[in-house]
Amino acid sequence: MVKRKKKVGVADLPRDVGECHAMILELFDKLEVNAHKLRHIEHVLEKMLRWRYGQRRERVAEDENQMFLFSVGIVNKREEVAVDGKVKGNGKGKRKGKGHGRGRLPKGLERRRRVHDVEVHERFCPECRGELRLIGEEVSERLEYVPASLHVLEDVCRKYACKSGCTVVTAEKPKQVIDKGLAGPGLLAHVAVSKYGDHLPLHRQEWIFARQGVELSRKTMCDWMGRSAEVLGSLFEEMKGRVLSSKVMQTDDTPVAVLDRSLTRTRTGRIWTYVGDGDHPYTVYDYTPSWSRDGPDEFMKDFSGYLQADAYPGYDKLYTDAGREITEVACWAHTRRRFYEAQSSDLMRSTVMLTYIRILYDVEREARDMKLDANERLALRREKSVPVLADIKAYLDREHGAVLPKSPEGKAISYALSNWEALVRYCEDGDLEIDNNGAERSLRGIAVGRSNWLFFGSDNGGQTAAILTSFITTCKRHRIDPYAYLRDIFERIPAHPEDRLEELLPDRWQAAREPAAQ
Repeated sequence: MVKRKKKVGVADLPRDVGECHAMILELFDKLEVNAHKLRHIEHVLEKMLRWRYGQRRERVAEDENQMFLFSVGIVNKREEVAVDGKVKGNGKGKRKGKGHGRGRLPKGLERRRRVHDVEVHERFCPECRGELRLIGEEVSERLEYVPASLHVLEDVCRKYACKSGCTVVTAEKPKQVIDKGLAGPGLLAHVAVSKYGDHLPLHRQEWIFARQGVELSRKTMCDWMGRSAEVLGSLFEEMKGRVLSSKVMQTDDTPVAVLDRSLTRTRTGRIWTYVGDGDHPYTVYDYTPSWSRDGPDEFMKDFSGYLQADAYPGYDKLYTDAGREITEVACWAHTRRRFYEAQSSDLMRSTVMLTYIRILYDVEREARDMKLDANERLALRREKSVPVLADIKAYLDREHGAVLPKSPEGKAISYALSNWEALVRYCEDGDLEIDNNGAERSLRGIAVGRSNWLFFGSDNGGQTAAILTSFITTCKRHRIDPYAYLRDIFERIPAHPEDRLEELLPDRWQAAREPAAQ
């Protein structure tokens, strides 16, 4: 039975005034500690609720804080930044909407006409009884769906022999992705795109094929994907080499669960994305069994140039190694997120910083809307962003000593100041971006996929996923149908010369097909 604590009364207080003062000070200290713990718990709870239920966009409610922003002079700065550009007032340019209503169906789709005619007795005029003549027709369109179908592809190799029977010649069967395997190139492409592009796990595909009368086990399809990744290995290395030749490369990572037979639970592996620049328009992925820095260190051993990433400590060695010649570019989106999450603990300072950062993004939006090239964008940044960055730096230096170092706002300010040199680097070259969102967007598919297929079956399965996802994501980047691409590649690559692999890269493949389609 739990004993209740005795209620403290006046008689229990010390009579000595000094002892009372000491007790009061001790209680104040404990109260402050508890209040700090409560604020921390509330901050963590708010982050969790926002991650689970809230919106992902980190935008400042400027309209609600207009008077405050005006008083500190930030609103005036926004108007000065936008005065010559398309961004006016609140920093939002008028964008042409997509409109309402149903759009036209693609002309390339097959049309199957169903003609509806009037009855024979209705083809006469009720007034003069004359026969009505056809003067036209009204056509309305509906979109119909025909389920996917499977068929058996027979490779018939003809045999020839001389009359005397001394010579027999048999035609050679084309090389296949899986020698003596059951799957054709179209089926391999369909399974790969369904899993790694449409996030449909193999066990669900197994059910779908069963409805079509074909029994394909998930284990068999898993083996197919492993073999497909092996066949594409050389082409993947070609694409990887081109990404590493980029002047600017973005990278990020995300955790994935990996099945480990030696454990009673899954362990955590990592998928890393590497996004090439405009001259090297490819997105490749790499899988590592852990979050160790050895993974990116090995992957980027031949890379030199600008690397835009978050503040993961594993990258620090890359920047300090003189032999690497890798220059760090930080991400303003990550910085903004920290101030956004600190609003519950320090609304005033967070609002100031979020508005400052929004001014920087207004300049980027103006450059994008005006379709400026790299040199023009750099000139615009130097004119409008650099003065704002100077104000931000002065504000952070002034407020750094006025906040608790371990408070959310203190951590956000420390993060910005410790990465300041890398944060302002985007104003040194017009080819650089203000944030790392390109890499983050490339990981959305992995995040959606892991909520469907849940885990990788092994480390080999992780590498298979990395290779196949690289081709599918790069196809999406070029607006290529990944199924059409992979089907053609699986048909051609077994016999394709190794010294001409660049012809099979997604952008080269697309460029070769465009003249043929005209």
